[in-house]
Amino acid sequence: MTEFPEFMKRAGRPVDAAQQNTADVEGYWFDGAEGQMAFWTCRDARESQPHIHDFDEYMVVLDGEYTLCTDAGETVLRPGDEAVILRGTRQWGRCSTGTRTIHVFGGQRIRP
Repeated sequence: MTEFPEFMKRAGRPVDAAQQNTADVEGYWFDGAEGQMAFWTCRDARESQPHIHDFDEYMVVLDGEYTLCTDAGETVLRPGDEAVILRGTRQWGRCSTGTRTIHVFGGQRIRP
């Protein structure tokens, strides 16, 4: 599978480009009781802007390759690899063409 199923896109809300830390990625999000879940598709290689969340973040790579960068160094994540990014950690990353990721946030990452 190289695309998220259409029902996920229909059920989710598109992430507004103004709230993306990575230009030109396709993202959708869902609200949860105590946080949010989002999934992104990076159709072209991109680098995200450094940013910090005031909540923890979990991510898993489904396709492609994502290099997670923090002030402590870089970690290359490939399909099936997971990461937890603790609140207050300055982070950014690089995704290869065709990368798909799922993220769960312990707070409100995306504003309606």
